[in-house]
Amino acid sequence: MIRNIATGVLCAGVYIIFTSCNSKQTEKSSINYVVQGDTINIPSGSNLENKLKLLTIQSVSYSLPILTAGIVKAIPTQYAEIAPPFKGRVTRSYLQLGMKTSIGTPLFEISSPDFMEAQKVFFQERTQSAQAYKNLRRQEDLVAHGVGTKKDLEEAQTAYEMAAKEYENALIGIRLFKAAPDKLSLGQPLVVRAPIAGEIIENKVVLGQFIRDDAASIATVAELSQIWIASQVKEKDIRFINKLDECSISVAALPEKQIKGKVYHVNEIVDETTRSIQVLVAVDNKDRTLKPGMYVNVSFIPAPSAAVLVPAKAIMQMSNTSFVFVALAPGRYIKRKVETTGSGTDKVVIQSGLNPGEQIIAEGGFYLLDAQ
Repeated sequence: MIRNIATGVLCAGVYIIFTSCNSKQTEKSSINYVVQGDTINIPSGSNLENKLKLLTIQSVSYSLPILTAGIVKAIPTQYAEIAPPFKGRVTRSYLQLGMKTSIGTPLFEISSPDFMEAQKVFFQERTQSAQAYKNLRRQEDLVAHGVGTKKDLEEAQTAYEMAAKEYENALIGIRLFKAAPDKLSLGQPLVVRAPIAGEIIENKVVLGQFIRDDAASIATVAELSQIWIASQVKEKDIRFINKLDECSISVAALPEKQIKGKVYHVNEIVDETTRSIQVLVAVDNKDRTLKPGMYVNVSFIPAPSAAVLVPAKAIMQMSNTSFVFVALAPGRYIKRKVETTGSGTDKVVIQSGLNPGEQIIAEGGFYLLDAQ
């Protein structure tokens, strides 16, 4: 009995010693790296050696797309809201939605008391000016034949100059109504005409309605074969945007259609609320795909420039900071903070923190995160 107990204790002791030795061997093999400050050393023979893939940084020609939203707008010089400059009642309308217009095309007619009064003044002053001119010519003829007096001639000259000035003022008053003085007849209605070439896109004119002189727009003429897209570009990206740069526009309602445009103008003022800058994009719109007020997506395509690109897998994140592991020597790495400006599908553009010729861990860097 005593012999069996002794034998059991001896075996147990041997098992403990064996287990202890095996545990030390396992602990030794689990040491994959050694941390010294900011540097990580990977000993030769570590099982991490085959899990880390290195990449030598190179500068490549790259164009970073800048994505933003935009709103379709009519070009101001090709868009006109029509509101009568004077009050009156609509007596006739030529308007039809989609109707093509040129400069001066009649839109509608109104009977305007102000226009009637301007007509009366115009015809009255025109008549008085003509009479004053005839009187002046008669006095000049009388003086030439030695019958008239110099005083009567001077009075006729003064009267004509005053009448001519009053007629000129009346003429200006008629032209304020966009009416042709040489075709004017007393009592004719005021004809409101199109100020630009385009088409009628809005018509609120009702025959017989009375329009006040402070009324809002009742019709809109626009030329939409070309439009602008007002987009907002972040302050940090505006340095990549230049006039005449190409853009690609997409519409949610037409995902399969790609529309091209060019940068027309970059605003000089930064919106302090959004820290963005308005960029106007000129777009050909002959097929009328884009409508004013429509939301679109704009992808700016700047001219290619030298850039440093790394695989997205190489970028590590910790405490809202991006960093990579840079190789100092074989088996020796250091964590380095980097700044990124954007990314493609599987590449990240490095703005600062890396230089061409340096080596980084392109894959497997997450194995070293526990060392931080």
